[in-house]
Amino acid sequence: MAYVIAEPCIDTKDTACVDACPVDCIHPRKDEPEFATERMLYIDPDECIDCGACVPVCPVSAIFAKDDLPEQWSHYAEINAAYYQKKSAQ
Repeated sequence: MAYVIAEPCIDTKDTACVDACPVDCIHPRKDEPEFATERMLYIDPDECIDCGACVPVCPVSAIFAKDDLPEQWSHYAEINAAYYQKKSAQ
C-alpha cells in the first residue's frame, strides 16, 4: 500500500514531504524543471516504501495511505501513478 498525495496539495506544493522521504519517491523537487509547471507533487507508488514519514510534515494534510484516501479523492491514486508513467515514457 503506497501513500498518495491528493487535492489539498494543488497550488501548495510545500516540499517538506520531499525532504522527509527516505527513498526520494516524491516529485517534482524544487530543482527539477517540472516543478514550475506542475500544480502539485506526486508519490511514485512503485518506489514508496510505506514508511509514512511524509504524512506528519504535510502542512495541508494532503497525503493519505492509499487505503485511507477519502472517497472524493480516490482518483488521485491514479493521478499519482500516471505522473510517473508519463515521466518514464519520456
